[in-house]
Parts: sequence; structure tokens; C-alpha cells
Amino acid sequence: MFRRNLWKIILSIAVLLWAGYSLNPLEDRDFAGYVKSMATAKQSDFNLRLSQAEERVKSKRSASVYVALKQIGHEESLDFSQYFPQLRLEDSLKNIDKRNNILLDELLKRSKGNIRLGLDLKGGVSATLEADPAALAKQSADGRDKSKLAQAINILTDRVNADGVAEPIIRAVGENRIEVQMPGVSTKENPDILLNLVKVAQLSFRLVHENTSAYSERPRDVPAGYEVLSMDRDDPHTGQTTEEYYIVKMIPEMSGENIKNAIATTDNFGGYQVHLNFNDKGAKQFAEVTTANRGRLLGIVLDGKLSSAPRINEPITGGSAQITGHFSARDAQFLANVLNNPLDVPLQIKSQYEVGPSLAADAISNGVKASILGAALVCAFMITYYMAGGVVSVITLAFNVVVILAVMSSIGATLTLPGLAGIVLTIGMAVDANILIFERMREELALGKSLSSAHAAGYDKAFVTILDAHITQLVICGIMYVFGHGPIKGFGATLAIGVFSTLFSVLITGHLILDCLIEGGVLKKFPMLHVFSKVKVDWVKIGKPAFYLSWSIVLVGLVFLFVRSDKALGIDFTGGDQVSMSYAHEVDISQIRTAATAAGLTDINPSYQSQLGGGQSLLKVELPYGQTPKFVDLMISKFPQAGFKQEGVQAIGATIGKEIEVNAAISVALSLLAILIYIAFRFEFGFSIGAVVATVHDVLMTIGMFVLFGGQFNSPMVAAILAIIGYSVNDTVVVFDRIREELKLNPTGNLRDIVNLAITRVFSRSLMTSFTVFLAALALFVAGGGVLRELAFTFLIGIITGTFSSICIAAQVFYWWHKGDRKHVEAHQDIAPKYEWAGSSRASE
Repeated sequence: MFRRNLWKIILSIAVLLWAGYSLNPLEDRDFAGYVKSMATAKQSDFNLRLSQAEERVKSKRSASVYVALKQIGHEESLDFSQYFPQLRLEDSLKNIDKRNNILLDELLKRSKGNIRLGLDLKGGVSATLEADPAALAKQSADGRDKSKLAQAINILTDRVNADGVAEPIIRAVGENRIEVQMPGVSTKENPDILLNLVKVAQLSFRLVHENTSAYSERPRDVPAGYEVLSMDRDDPHTGQTTEEYYIVKMIPEMSGENIKNAIATTDNFGGYQVHLNFNDKGAKQFAEVTTANRGRLLGIVLDGKLSSAPRINEPITGGSAQITGHFSARDAQFLANVLNNPLDVPLQIKSQYEVGPSLAADAISNGVKASILGAALVCAFMITYYMAGGVVSVITLAFNVVVILAVMSSIGATLTLPGLAGIVLTIGMAVDANILIFERMREELALGKSLSSAHAAGYDKAFVTILDAHITQLVICGIMYVFGHGPIKGFGATLAIGVFSTLFSVLITGHLILDCLIEGGVLKKFPMLHVFSKVKVDWVKIGKPAFYLSWSIVLVGLVFLFVRSDKALGIDFTGGDQVSMSYAHEVDISQIRTAATAAGLTDINPSYQSQLGGGQSLLKVELPYGQTPKFVDLMISKFPQAGFKQEGVQAIGATIGKEIEVNAAISVALSLLAILIYIAFRFEFGFSIGAVVATVHDVLMTIGMFVLFGGQFNSPMVAAILAIIGYSVNDTVVVFDRIREELKLNPTGNLRDIVNLAITRVFSRSLMTSFTVFLAALALFVAGGGVLRELAFTFLIGIITGTFSSICIAAQVFYWWHKGDRKHVEAHQDIAPKYEWAGSSRASE
């Protein structure tokens, strides 16, 4: 036994150790204390510098210790790497400022907790950017673009994501402004993040005057049509930066608009550069410029600053070029990022705010408590119903959660409240694999097999079903991630991580634990409750009335959706107003939400924001169009002691808007197509038709019921609907897999009996799985609030309708598709079962 399981033991221990390493530390550490503990050389000298930095912060000469250390290093030409010899920097990098930036950035990163929290849990930075109205008007007049602001939003989204900020909120505010919210970001520690965000990155190639090269001082005599541009030059010996001056043509030979992509790479000497690839037009232009000006210097100018001035030794016809300039790795990557996402509309930073968590502390606490309650209920049920097997499943669930969090930590994923809900729901669905195995073991034990044999057979027979179910779910997660934005992408990533971790924890670790307990003689019996042992129903017979009844309910829900379609979409889709209110005393956000809900004001999103650098703090509230006067009057009358006063109101654009509406529709359509193709490939086409009909039923039923009970759709709801598709298909695949198995085991049985038998044998498993997920969702619904409650409600509906459709619709549609004839199934299977019989099948209704 030990030898057989050795690889599982080693792999499970390795994964657990890796997870522990990845999660440490869980919380942010004080930067000053952390760098003090990390300084291993010349500690007394470094402690003196650290004290100077802390004094700067106290006297408000620096925003943070991190910034103060950079300032001290620059002012005194002090290389901080001497205090941290264990952190090796590039030997070729001599510039002290760049070395300090890289070193302190790394130390700051290491001081942070490895679980990144979203804006709703931790806060972050909010900024309002303004585009020049004249530039927008000119571009519209030129006919070059119909929505430059929308294009700028897309570019900013790419830039923010490239900078490692997950799940940002970027949207239009008014006619020419953009609001950017970045979770977990602090301008005290990253003061240039907003400046880098709005960098225009206009690139041009200009010839240097043919009779000049570099000057150490700014030249006075400049020919007509030329100007003087400077370039930083790092001394390779001293590390000091000096300026060199070049006389450069004012009119460029070509611009950077025809760059296909830019990639940060290393050169032959270990330095960093940016490699440019041109499109066909750009390649032709660059070849002409380098052919006609062989032997001259070609200045590469970025936003008016000379980056490098290489000599054209020969014509360059390959359609590529390099920008060199003594870059650090971070500089080169930043330059490549802005060149790949060029802004052609200048943006100015009009306001900057530090955003407090948008949920009150008690609401966050309730969300965490609800998540813990959901997990506890699932664990309690599994132990009660499956006893020893339940204990094993709880151990694998704990292992599962640790792995999920560790993977999220290692890839830099952001944990938000919707993501937390996704983890809890993953826990509920993860026990499905355990239930499948345990129910299979029950069947094997009923045949008189030993516990060891029943355990082996249970895993073997459940393996393919588990794999099929999780692959279909993984496909849905992939679609969420590719076509989603913000919370949708994050929700899809969380669920996908859960799929992989569930497969590993159940099929490797869980199997190992149970095998050791059984083979080691610790477990001699495997007791389980059995509530549904005597269920005998003609499932095919009830299929038609169930089909007509459920689709009638779907129709009612769709009619109601059409009638109140104007109220069914939240701010994420429709946009709304943002009202700013000053106050004398802060009121807890949970109280604001409660008062607004009681007054009939739904879909509001309040947050406290403090202006950077001091100044007035404001309560900013997003709410649907037209509700601002009512909300302001409510706040003034409900909380007179707070001294609320309206300071301004402006229209905000949809966070996800038309693009996400289209992407949501594409995501659902692709999900259904993926289901159709995968199940047709793994089973046969009749099965895929049944799965698609059942899934469409579940989606429409969930949407209709959600709207019927007054829900409003926002981006997390889109993610929830897509997750329900994955859950529904998961349940349906289990039924189909059992039908396929019964077809092979019962070569003389007619199709009606086979379908009824298969559903009966998975009925207990379907209800048990649904009940565990239902418990998790119910805990979130009862104890959670805000978006957690809405997500949970959506899942409660989806669980009920998904379970119903997998038992009463999917298999019946498969049966009707094949006209109740077994031979019709075998004739359309890619690999038909080989039976040694030649009888006729009885077609039934």
C-alpha cells in the first residue's frame, strides 16, 4: 500500500508545503519594520537612515517611509543595496536611483500580504481624469473616431491590468471625464501610478543633424528646422546620470502609429531594451528612412524626450527596430506597455482620492461570517450523512480551500466579496465528487464486495463522470475569463482554480487518505445514511407535464422581464448619477444602505473618499438616474446629526455597458455551443441536445425569477448566471454518464427502462449534491448582505432549477430525440456499444 501511494504522499505534501509558502504572510506587514528586519549588513547605519525617513513622514515632508527612503537615496547618492546583500541586483545597472527603485519596490512587494483584497474589502485609489474637450471635438470633426473617450477607457483598462491591478473600475463620467478606481493601490507607496497611467506615449523617429553627435552641454547654435533634445546617460563606473544633448530635426521622418507591438527584451550585454515590430506600412517606411540616411544618427523620441540615438549602419528592411537607453527591467516593461496601448487623447488628473472600503466593517464581517457558516453547514451535513467518509471529505475540502487561496496568491488574483462567495459555492460543489464516489461505493458494497474492493471500484467508476463534469465547468470558466471584465473575469478565475483544486484534492489527496484508512485497518465499515432508497418513479412519464409546467413558468418570467426591462438592469449596465456629499460626522455605510432600501432606493453604492494630500473627505454615492434628489433629502432628514450637504452631482457611464452586454450574450451563446460540442463528442448528439435544452431552461428560469423578485442585473449577476450554466451541465452530465453506462450493462433493456433506471440510481446523489450547494448559498443569503445576498439568491434559484432540469428534462429530451428507440441511439453514437444480441427494442411513448 505504501509503495503504491508513495507518489501521492509526496505530491500532496509538496502541494501543501507550497501552499503554506505561497500564503505567507496573509496580511500586510509594516514597511518600516519589515525593511529593518531584512537589512542584514551595516544595520546600525541603515537604522539611522530609517529613522531619518520616519522623521520625514512625521514632519509631512514625505508621504511614506517608502518614498522617504527613495528621496534620501537620491539626495545623498546612497545605494541601499549595500544593506541587503541577499537581494542581488543586476551588476550592469549602475544608476543609483534605478537600483534603489528596483530594490525598494521589491521590498515593498514582499512586505505585502499574499492575499490581495479588492476595493470593496480594502479600499484603494480613485482618480478623475479629464480629456481635453477641444481635442475630442477636433477628432470627431476630422471623422477619425466616434468615441475617443470609450477608446481611452479601453486603453486605460489594459494599462491598469498590465500594472498588476486586478478588477479595476474604469468608466465615463459626464462628457469628457473618466473615473478610475484601483483596489489595493496606495499613491503613498506608488506615487507615479496615476502619472504613468495617463502618459500619452507619442513616439517619433527624427534624424540627428548630420554634422553633430552628442554634446556634453546644451549647444547654442541650432540650424533652422532643428531643436535640441537631451538624453540621460548613465556612467557605467560611477552610476551617476548625466545629460547628453543632440541637435534633432523638428519634423519626424515617421511616427510610431504603425507599430504592431512592442516587447521588453534583453540585449547582448544583459541590459534591457524595447523591441519594436512594425506593420506592413511601418516596415516600408522604416526601410525607406534607413536606406536614404545610412551613416546618420536616428533619434528615437518619446513624448518629447530623446530615448536613444543609434547610428544607421545599414538599411533595416526586416520591419523591426530596438529602443535602447540604459533601461531597467521595469522601465523597459513600462515603455513597452504604453507603446502597446497608446493614448492619442491627452488626459489630465483632475482629482485623486483614497477610497475606504465600500462596505462597512460590519458588512465585511457579516460576509466573512456567512462564508464560514456556509462552509460549516456543508461540513456538518457531510459528516452527518456520510460519517467516516464525510470526515475524509471535510479534510479534502480544507485542503481544497488552502490550495485555492494559494493559487490566487501566486497569480496575484484579487479577492473581493463576490470572489469570496465563489469560493464558498465552490466548496458546496466540490463535495459533489466525494458524493459521487461514496454513492458508487454504496452500490458496490450492496453487491457484497469488500470495503477495499468497493473503494477501488467506486473511484474507478466515478472517475470519468467526475472528469466530464469538471471539464464542462472549466470550459464555462474559460469563457467567463476571456469575455468577462472586472468581477466576471475574477469570478471565472476563482471558479476555474476551484475546478483544478477539487480534482486534485479529491482524486489524489482524498483517495490517498481513504485508501490508507481502509488498507491500514482503521476503517472496517463504511456506514452511510440512505434517505432515498425506495424511490420508484416513471421519470419518462412525468417528463412531458414537467416540461410544459416549467417552460410555462419560464414564459411568465420572460414576460415580466420584458415588462420591467427598464428596471431590470443596474448601474453597471445603464450608468447613473454620482452625488458627492460633505458631512460633519461619518455615518456607517450599512446604515445608509438600510435607510435607502427602506425608502425604495435600490442599487446604490456608497463609499467614503479622502482627498490625497489632505483636504475635505466626501461621501460619494452611485445611484440610478433620477434618484439623486430623493436620496439627498433622505440623508439630510434621516441623519440630521451627520450634517450632510450636497456638493455636486454628475452622470457616470456604465462600468461595463454595451460591450459587456454583447460579451455576456456571446458568453452564454459560446457556453451553450461548447456544451453541445463537448457532450456530442464525449457522448452523442442526442445527449447534447438534452443538455442544451436543460441549460437554456435553467438560465431563462433563473433570470425570470430573479427579475420577478425585484432583482437588478449587474456584473456579478452575469458571472452568477454563467456559473449556473456550469453547475447545471455538471449535474446533467452525471445523469447522462449513468445512462451511457446502463446501456452497456443492460444490452437487452429498452430505452425507457434504461433512462428510468439511470435517473433512479443518481437521484440520491443529485439531491445530496444540490443540498450541499443549497446550504452554502442559503448561508450567504441569510447572513450576508449586498452583493453577497444577490449572488446567493441567484444561486438558490439556479440550484433548484438545475436539479429539476437534470432529473425531469435533460434525459427526457434525449429520450424524445431518439423517439424512445434504443437502436436509434446506437445508430448515432460515434462508438456504439458492441452487444452480442439481435433483438428489437421496444419504442415507448
